[in-house]
Amino acid sequence: MPDKQKMYPLSENHSDELRAANGFRIDELTMENILSDKVTMEDIQIAPETLNHQAEIAAAAKRHPLAVNFRRAAEMTRLPNELIMEIYEMLRPGRAVDRASLDAIAQRLREEFGAEKLALFLEEAAEIYTRHGVFSKRF
Repeated sequence: MPDKQKMYPLSENHSDELRAANGFRIDELTMENILSDKVTMEDIQIAPETLNHQAEIAAAAKRHPLAVNFRRAAEMTRLPNELIMEIYEMLRPGRAVDRASLDAIAQRLREEFGAEKLALFLEEAAEIYTRHGVFSKRF
């Protein structure tokens, strides 16, 4: 098994293995291809495999919180952008109406997207928001 830490940065040491979410190889994501419209915004979305690979490297370097963040990011690649923005907005202090609203999104993440790590993150946020009273004061 290779030393995971020596694999970093992946773009320099393992670029042949890196692909965008749609399968484009990283070496195909050139300025020339962008300017000639061969590459679009959808072509440069990161693949969950790349984020999970980064998580393995972070874990090997004993940077466990960073590894967890990479794994959550990998789950986020399966979410529609509108849902990501909805979650972002709800996590801003004073924006979520109550704990049930965060719990409902956590349940949706699990059921529709299999995003367990993100669901746990939202449940943890709901617990902290409840403890510190940072839910919306709207009536």
